[in-house]
Amino acid sequence: MTSQSFEREVGGRKLIIETGKFAGQANGAVTVSYGDSVVLVTACTDKKPREGIDFLPLTIDYEERLYAAGKIPGGFIRREGRPSQEATLAARMTDRPLRPLLPKTWRNEIQIIITVLSVDHENDTTILAVIGSSAALTISEIPFDGPVSASRVGYIDGELILNPTLLQLETSLLDLVVVSKGDEIVMIEAGAQEVSEDIACQAMRFGHEANQAILAMQEELHQACGKPKLEAPVSKVNQELVSQVSSRVEGRLAKTWKFAEKHDREEALSNLGQELIETMDESFDEQEILAAFDKTLRAELRSNILEKGQRIGGRSLTEVRPISCEVGLLPRTHGTGLFVRGQTQVLTITTLGSVGKAQKLDGLGLDEPKYFMHHYNFPPYSSGEVKRIGTVGRREIGHGALAEKALIPVLPKDEEFPYTIRLVSEVLSSSGSTSMASACASSLSLMDAGVPIKRHVAGIAMGLVTDDQGNYAILTDIEGIEDAYGDMDFKIAGTAEGITAMQLDTKLKGLTLEILEKAIRQAKDARLFILDRMQQTINTNRGELSPFAPRVYQITIDQDKIGAVIGSGGKTIRAIIAETKASVDIEDDGTVRIGSANEEDAQKAIKMIENLTKEVEIGEVYTGKVVRLMNFGAFVEILPGKDGLVHISELADHHVGKVEDEVQVGDVVTVRVINIDHMGRINLSRRAASEDATQEPRRQDSPAPNRRFNQRDEGPSRPFRNKRF
Repeated sequence: MTSQSFEREVGGRKLIIETGKFAGQANGAVTVSYGDSVVLVTACTDKKPREGIDFLPLTIDYEERLYAAGKIPGGFIRREGRPSQEATLAARMTDRPLRPLLPKTWRNEIQIIITVLSVDHENDTTILAVIGSSAALTISEIPFDGPVSASRVGYIDGELILNPTLLQLETSLLDLVVVSKGDEIVMIEAGAQEVSEDIACQAMRFGHEANQAILAMQEELHQACGKPKLEAPVSKVNQELVSQVSSRVEGRLAKTWKFAEKHDREEALSNLGQELIETMDESFDEQEILAAFDKTLRAELRSNILEKGQRIGGRSLTEVRPISCEVGLLPRTHGTGLFVRGQTQVLTITTLGSVGKAQKLDGLGLDEPKYFMHHYNFPPYSSGEVKRIGTVGRREIGHGALAEKALIPVLPKDEEFPYTIRLVSEVLSSSGSTSMASACASSLSLMDAGVPIKRHVAGIAMGLVTDDQGNYAILTDIEGIEDAYGDMDFKIAGTAEGITAMQLDTKLKGLTLEILEKAIRQAKDARLFILDRMQQTINTNRGELSPFAPRVYQITIDQDKIGAVIGSGGKTIRAIIAETKASVDIEDDGTVRIGSANEEDAQKAIKMIENLTKEVEIGEVYTGKVVRLMNFGAFVEILPGKDGLVHISELADHHVGKVEDEVQVGDVVTVRVINIDHMGRINLSRRAASEDATQEPRRQDSPAPNRRFNQRDEGPSRPFRNKRF
């Protein structure tokens, strides 16, 4: 193999695409490097088509190798297992812009494998995955109407930044990924800190312009290394059958479009399709008839929208379906929110836990715990189907992550609300944009749970219908059938202040900036409409948490006292947890969070920690346990690990002949600190603690009255602090 390399300066760093060095038996293989981040991308296709399918069999696998970050996997097996959530999202982000550019008639399996070889924790490998997949397809035999390019855009201190580093993204108000093909945009993915529509549109244009240099580099790659493309099968449409079906249903479809209820509409269409099967010429098989019927449905729905401005159910192009909201539905959960838009219905449940319940990540990142999680479930009954319930699929992970991204900007800071938050959105009924309904239901649920979020978050899905003459119509709040027969699914979420998340998918080979900017601005009106309905249900978080939610308290201790709380091998902190049944989490900066569903247990744990870290003060009164007797007095543990001496003369207000006459080991006594000498030894008085005298406490190193004890009485000199005798 002859290695060839192509490079461009992108965002102040070199982007390098190399081919011919690795994986020579793949149909197409490239490595993409940016900084010290490197991915290997391979594209392969089967020689024979897969039988019995009517879809494009494309699979994209994003393989995280922990050696790329110099790490060894955890667990007993010590090797990578199932893909992490981040890997699944990276695979989805790569799939979405590529799928529309592959032939819909292609039935040979296509597999793209992205292997992360090196990460520098500065340059994101997801962008490299998209570019590499496009390049591998471009030089392969696989039919592909590319290439595409991806760029990430940040917004820091009022400036747009191309491909910001991961550190820069922490302070960026925007994290926008733009994927372009030629003059058009194929895919968008974004999270934002309530940015305006103007900034979002500017960032989209900025990223699109930056993509042009990378597209040109891939064209050079194709000219130098590209293989001859295989021919894709031509779609065979029986125009005669389509005409017959169209003439038979003419005028009858209009009645079905008037049904606002999805079930009624689907039942009417099913009956009409069954009637066609029974009455059409027997020379046509059932699948041919249904395919022709589906083509007729699609054509009429689109023409009604473009030519008449009529949508199913009688809505206008910008009209949002009827909305209803409820909170506090379940008695024992910490918070619930129900959001209904048309026949889309989502119930979200909030669960609060201690910071120790945070999700621990074992991936290519910095392994920081995750304190906020949103999980999305799409059971088969939500669409009236019967299916096997198995593991969570990529779709569920993707939809859950999108709603999570939309909500993060309004969450309180950890120091303000030291809890782990888990949201679970249960899709109860589906008829378009359940992910955006999940964002709405989650916002309601968080407020119901008493989480002090800044303000409500709402989301809307925008659709599109186009024709060959350049005409188009943007649809607000698309239903399921409009998504299926339309050209775009553009989800936009945010608050009344601005956008917090965006996600664009299209069935077309690209969309113009004009269409996308118009859709972004049109979505704002719908978002504000939905937010108003949500505000009418609950407009601020409840003043207190559910009685069934744990209480988490936060205290701060000196950093040099952390070891005292943890103890040798964690012995002390485990003892606190075992005795109080509370959770105790300690940060490196001395922040301690104590969580418990029981107030008494939490306060008990707090008291134990304070005692471990508290400094002994002269004049203070303590209740402690006698731990050792000597002939000259008794040693009392007044704080965990801190003992002091009660001299025999200070045991009582009368003469004491023998120490054993007054106290025994294990006795609980009240004592006052009367002196701490220059060596840190603590002198106590039981007699002074029992008196009501208001004398001034002695200064450190001042002699105690009637003291008949000196260093020689105890043997070799040694400090008392933190020692037990």
